[in-house]
Amino acid sequence: MTAPSGRTARSGSTDRPGRTDAAKSVPATSAPGAARPADLAPHELRILIAVEREGGFSAAAGALGVTQSAVSHSVRGTERKVGAVLFERGRKGAVPTAAGAAAVAHARRVLRLLDALVAEARGADSGAVEGPLRIAAFRSVALHLLPAALERLTARHPGLVPEVRVVRELGAGTAGEVAQGRADVGIATVGGTSPVPAGLIGDVLIEEPYSLVHPAGHPDPRSLPLIDWHENCGSYTRQWWAGQDWIPRATVLTEDDGAVLAMVGAGHGMAIMPGLSLTGAPDSVEITDLGTERPIRSVGYVTTPELARSAAVRALIRELRESTGR
Repeated sequence: MTAPSGRTARSGSTDRPGRTDAAKSVPATSAPGAARPADLAPHELRILIAVEREGGFSAAAGALGVTQSAVSHSVRGTERKVGAVLFERGRKGAVPTAAGAAAVAHARRVLRLLDALVAEARGADSGAVEGPLRIAAFRSVALHLLPAALERLTARHPGLVPEVRVVRELGAGTAGEVAQGRADVGIATVGGTSPVPAGLIGDVLIEEPYSLVHPAGHPDPRSLPLIDWHENCGSYTRQWWAGQDWIPRATVLTEDDGAVLAMVGAGHGMAIMPGLSLTGAPDSVEITDLGTERPIRSVGYVTTPELARSAAVRALIRELRESTGR
């Protein structure tokens, strides 16, 4: 796959509830034929991101090293340009509205494109690929797929600086990090019941089968209680799972696949796990094939359409394909 956020306080005020003048001052829509809204400047986008991240105008001002009134003034101006209220102000700070959440996500992606513009312009003559590359990956990918790819990537492009965040593949997961502008590339479960989210693009890198994992030498592993982990729950092929009357409800639910392997190896139960999670499995566990109808998990990459064309993202995708033979 391929692909990067109320009420407005008056200048000089602190975050306070009880005012409703901002909502009245922001036009809901533009009249037909109205002049095009003024462009937003990068510093305005950075302020939106800081307010969302810090949870308030005062905290954002502290993080940015500016005054609270400057932040308040900037957000008011942005809301006028956008034509929507972006933050609800209250006693606990500033919370993005639906419009604000969308604006912040776009702001992150726009600023990332500006960074890419600079990096690629500087490397246009030499062909150098430089700058940060933000990657979101779930645990088994970060352990068993990314290291070799990143080793080759940085050897070929010494100026490239990968920044990896390990994200649980639950809810929006790694793809959500890309959609929100927090990552340039996400290594995600894709295909089947996990389609590429709208607005992103990508492709499959590896298809890994699930296997039965149980204590080595156990005479009847299917009689053991099930050990599972939160991330795994959304990854099964549901139709296959529903048809297996021998699989009980999990009696142990852990935080990650490493804990599952440790508990299975200690004889506390059996598990059903995908291939990447079984890389380097200890001798205390045995892996049994589930047959031709076994479930398969597809793992791929997602990115934004605009960043898919960037040199850094294309370089990473090449290395990932080399690692997986795709």
